[in-house]
Amino acid sequence: MTTSEFLDFMNSGRQVAAECEVHQTMHKLSQDAVRITMEINNFYHTPEEINDLMSELIGVPVEVGLFPPFYTDCGKNIHLGKGIFINAGCKFQDQGGIYIGNGALIGHNTVLATLNHGLLPEERHDLIPRPIHIGKNVWIGSNSTILSGVTIGDNAVIGAGSVVTKDIPENMIAVGSPAKVIRSIYD
Repeated sequence: MTTSEFLDFMNSGRQVAAECEVHQTMHKLSQDAVRITMEINNFYHTPEEINDLMSELIGVPVEVGLFPPFYTDCGKNIHLGKGIFINAGCKFQDQGGIYIGNGALIGHNTVLATLNHGLLPEERHDLIPRPIHIGKNVWIGSNSTILSGVTIGDNAVIGAGSVVTKDIPENMIAVGSPAKVIRSIYD
């Protein structure tokens, strides 16, 4: 299975049965991601070198502000806009697709998790991919977790330590676990 075929399957949202060809391809891609993230995380690199390594990881040229360490277990389904900053310790589980809009700020130790497991015991090892969409100029506070299938609207702010389980509209501030909208950024 090619990387393109893998991404097409994962982006379809269909459940991935444990040990199927898609699942095996995911494990092969993760080894490349481990190699590249180990290089990013274990040596000093200039911002230009970080962008070269991130471009290799993602598979397309990118310009991103990134403070290592950075972790991902795939890398091939990350889509970054311009002017993004990713702070230290972030973990992107991107098999289901991570889309980050221009100017977004991702705080320390943020987790973006696009995979879930089947609830039934016989499906517990299966994977269910759902994309995460983060709009333009979103600010995600440190130690937040964004779960699969969530869309965060443009200009929204996610308070530090929040667990985002549902969509957050644009221009809103959301906090807590689970995150709830508390007000507009314009109030």
